[in-house]
Amino acid sequence: MNNSISARLERLPVCWTHYRLLLIHGMGWLFDAMDVGIIIFVLVALKSDWNLTAPQIGLAASSGMAGMFVGAAVSGWAADTFGRKRVFQWTLLIFTIFSFLCAASWNLTSLIIFRFFVGLGLGGELPVVSSLMSEFVPAKSRGRFIVLLESFWAYGWLAAAIVSFLVIPNYGWRIAFLIAGVPAFYVWIIRWKLPESPRWYQSQGRHEEAEAVVASLEEDVSRSIKGPLPEVGPTLPSPEIAARGSSFKELWSRPYIRRTVMLWILWFFLIFGYYGIFIWLPTLLVKAGFTMIRSFSYVLIITLAQIPGYFSAALLVDKVGRKWVISVYLLFSALAALFYGRAELPAQIIFWGSIMAFFNLGAWGAVYTYTPELYPTRTRASGVGFAASFGRLGGILAPILVGLLLASIGTRGVMAMNAAALAVAAIAVAVLGIETKGRTLEDISR
Repeated sequence: MNNSISARLERLPVCWTHYRLLLIHGMGWLFDAMDVGIIIFVLVALKSDWNLTAPQIGLAASSGMAGMFVGAAVSGWAADTFGRKRVFQWTLLIFTIFSFLCAASWNLTSLIIFRFFVGLGLGGELPVVSSLMSEFVPAKSRGRFIVLLESFWAYGWLAAAIVSFLVIPNYGWRIAFLIAGVPAFYVWIIRWKLPESPRWYQSQGRHEEAEAVVASLEEDVSRSIKGPLPEVGPTLPSPEIAARGSSFKELWSRPYIRRTVMLWILWFFLIFGYYGIFIWLPTLLVKAGFTMIRSFSYVLIITLAQIPGYFSAALLVDKVGRKWVISVYLLFSALAALFYGRAELPAQIIFWGSIMAFFNLGAWGAVYTYTPELYPTRTRASGVGFAASFGRLGGILAPILVGLLLASIGTRGVMAMNAAALAVAAIAVAVLGIETKGRTLEDISR
């Protein structure tokens, strides 16, 4: 019976039951992104309200990344040890509480402290949710589902751009923080009813609980499709029972060391390029002479391009494969960043910014699909968490470097630096990566 858990999950047809999980987890992702997006617009307002310098803006932006660095590393290990559901509930609660507190910030120091703890919760949640979703969805649809999960990030940034455009100029930045925090708390409440991963239960030797979750899922799917379920396929390899405290060491063992090196390079340079570009977009536009409202409107248009980027990746990731979607999309994003750095007219800024956003966020969707697939269930969340945590070092470094170098190398130099980072990430996947499309999690991790 124990060995059939994965086989039973793999044979389930994708239906409303899976999409409900996607929607609930995606809403949490949306409000996470909304808060991250709002801070880039808030910093534009605070530049004049608190007379912030460019290095101070970079420091405030990086404080959240520092929290994400700690949160991702700790939560991945905790999710493999104590369960996915428990950890993502605690991390979302931390995120929500400190999002509210950001609205009460009275100076730069208080904002930096609150943003650190917002990042702690956010960095802890994202790796765990992607691992959890990948353990429920069958191999034939897993790539599409995880990219669609990641696409909620674009909706969150879009919501942040709309709220910032309408609220900050008229009602101030504190109200924007409050608007982001309220719905995130609601998602925390409704997530309590979601099941734990049966694959995780099985990896812990908790076979009766795994059986109960799968039986309930089968019942829901049967009702949804209004008919009998397909026959269970061949039994898949039974996972080894996890040994506590062994996850980090296993990431560097012979079967996984190449994957770990590739993922750490990918995450570091992807996050460096992403935050080096998008955290600074409104500020760079204001520096170029555009008004705050005009800058916000340009960023809103550029943000819209993220959505078709995600959907294009969702269409391709299970057909072309994860490896080449990530590599090609990152190279196109890097190329667009170079042209964006040279853009002067509004039409050029919007065009190249949109191309950059389209490919960059499409690549992000594929990365969140790819990363949890490369490790066994017993270390999956740790593998994602440590890769994301190492990547956050790039997120800490990039905003600070941009703030320090902007005066000397200008927007063109800054964008060239970020484009180079994205190109390194693309090359790492092309050279060191393996293809995982269409393979079960148990097959990939052997």
